[in-house]
Amino acid sequence: MPAGVAATPVPSVRSVLSGVDDQAFRAVLGRFASGVTVLSAVHETDDGVRDHAITVSAFTSVSLKPPLVLVCVDIHNRFHEPVLAAGLWGVSVLRQPGHPVASWLATRGRPLGHQLDEVAHHRGPATGAVLIDDAVAWLECRTWAAYDGADHTILVGEVVSAAVAGTDDPLLYYRSHYGALVRWPVSERGLDPAAPGSAPSSGSGDG
Repeated sequence: MPAGVAATPVPSVRSVLSGVDDQAFRAVLGRFASGVTVLSAVHETDDGVRDHAITVSAFTSVSLKPPLVLVCVDIHNRFHEPVLAAGLWGVSVLRQPGHPVASWLATRGRPLGHQLDEVAHHRGPATGAVLIDDAVAWLECRTWAAYDGADHTILVGEVVSAAVAGTDDPLLYYRSHYGALVRWPVSERGLDPAAPGSAPSSGSGDG
């Protein structure tokens, strides 16, 4: 280290593990813009077959080979048990006009028996799960693994069916508000990979 330059103190393990302020943590997460998906499953019980669906923003890709995605499901949500039991589920990536559907399927205490009566949807060809019509894309998945994520279950799914719509206007979510995408004229596909600021579109860079 050059003379006269003070070393940056390294925090101790104890201080790092002391925890983070809950309000600050929520504020940071709220500033991560995301798409909006609806997760759906068909649950068969002794009382018959019932459709379940919830709005989820905690969704991401995991792997290309095999094709894997993950969603995080609150263990206290009534959707949690049915999706684990079903083993098959659908993901609808909502488009901008789908924000009323997103709000409705995020409403706690809504009636399960008729929650999809006013929602335009179709059945997935591979799983039979409900897929929302107001979407830019759809996936159908088979549960690959389920991991403990404290108050959530991290559900990893192997994609068994994928389709995109003819529209390209995804619904976004930021700080408890729905939003729309504003496109810049330059796409990352046209950037020089060696240029400063250029980055791959997934977590596959060299770090």
